[in-house]
Parts: sequence; C-alpha cells; structure tokens
Amino acid sequence: MSVHRCELPQDFVRGIVLIYVITGAASGIGAATAARLRGSGHDVIGVDLAGAEIDADLSTSVGRAQALEQITARTEVVDGVVPCAGLAGVPGRSGGLLTALNYFGAIELITGLRGHLRRSTQGAVVASASNSVSTSPGVSDSLVEACLAGDESAAIEIGDEVGGLGAYPSTKTAICRWVRRNAVLPEWTGAGITVNAVAPGATETAMVAEIREDPVIGQFFDQFPIPVGRPGDPDEIAAVIAFLLGPDARFFCGSIIYVDGGTDALLRADDWPTPL
Repeated sequence: MSVHRCELPQDFVRGIVLIYVITGAASGIGAATAARLRGSGHDVIGVDLAGAEIDADLSTSVGRAQALEQITARTEVVDGVVPCAGLAGVPGRSGGLLTALNYFGAIELITGLRGHLRRSTQGAVVASASNSVSTSPGVSDSLVEACLAGDESAAIEIGDEVGGLGAYPSTKTAICRWVRRNAVLPEWTGAGITVNAVAPGATETAMVAEIREDPVIGQFFDQFPIPVGRPGDPDEIAAVIAFLLGPDARFFCGSIIYVDGGTDALLRADDWPTPL
C-alpha cells in the first residue's frame, strides 16, 4: 500500500506561526499575499479602507496612527510587513493624494513597526515598488527628494503639480531609494531585519482594470511590451513576496526584485548592471 506524503511548509512543520502585517490586503497583490501566508499557517493582520482586520485610511497621518495603534493592541511582535496599499497613476487623479498613500502610507507603517520587527527572530520588510521606476517617463526628481526628506506637505504640493501620471513612478522611485538607503543601516539589517522590494509589472488587479478603463491612457496600456506575452497574476507576485519574507531570503538586503514578465529587461537590456 502506498502512502501519500503531504508536503507542508517548513515553518508550519516546525510549529512556528508568524505574524504579518499587509496593507492593501482586501484586494490585488495584498489579498493574494495574505491568502498565501494564511495558507502556510501564519497569521495576517490586514489593513485597508474596508474589508480587512483593520480599517484605516493610510493616506492620512491620523489613519496611519490609528492603524499602528490597532496593530500594537493585537501584537508586540511582527515578523513581516508588506505595504501594498496604493493608487494607480491616472489622469485627473490628485498626485498629492497618490503621494500621501503610495509613499508616506507605506514608509510610515514600515518605520512605525520597526520595534515590532526587532522583536522577531526573522523580521522582514517587502515594500511594493513598480517596474514603472525604470520603464515610464515623467519621474520627478523634486518629488522623489521631498519624499525621501520626509517632508510630506512639500511632497504633496509637488505631487499635485506633477499630477497622477508623474506622481506614480516618482513615489515608487522614492520607495526604491528608501529601501536601498535604509536596508544597509544598523537599525535595520544590524537589528536582524531584512528590507527589500518587489517591482511588479502589469498585473491583473483592480488597479490595472482602472487604468484600462481610463479614456485617456487605457487604449495604450496593453500596447506596453511584456516579453512573456501576458500580464502577471497577483499570486505570482505574492509568491516572490512570500519568499522574501521567509528564512531562505535572509541574505537579501536592499534588493529590488523585478517581477514583470521581462519588460524592464527588454527596454533596458544594457542599462544594468552599471559600474561604479
């Protein structure tokens, strides 16, 4: 008689239940990541406007403070933070609102939970970037620098001047630079916390559906080249995020992982790596 062996995740086999915080957890990549982690036997504290464990508007300082307060009320230890909450860059959308949510809503949650992550034996942050940082025009250096300086009021003002189309790749560029600058510092890697980011390309989410429906840019969206021949699935991005959160990714530090079906490689084949 043959016996079927069920292969369980190693953390689950060892009886370790980890606690993850995911923003934007009610839909898209955030929801797929939450489902994957829960399927591995872990606990997830989801944060979103609605439909998650914690309802909060991360585009405001009050909403971020409320989210952090409620997370702390649930646990003093967090093993991983995945800030996925964000808005698409479409014409007519406030670039200031997009800046407040996409950048400050992510970074303030990450930094606000650093003490929780330090109490973990394998704290990890996986930020949400985008391949638009290298494949889309319109990145505003002034917006990037205002974000990195932590000057939210100035960044919001610049974001409104830039508009939604330019604010999106600019805020994602700022996230990449924040990750690169901070991951190597004593308060992060020196405290045993890995900090990395994924940079997805076109992925079938509500955000992409909104872009496709936009009367100005929707007609051009599916003309953007994807060498593998299709957009990504949220669970494909979630799989990479889960790996970066796990024990086999402890040597990753400040990495930006492109998961975009080859778009960046196609458009910038010789741009990376570049020498010092």
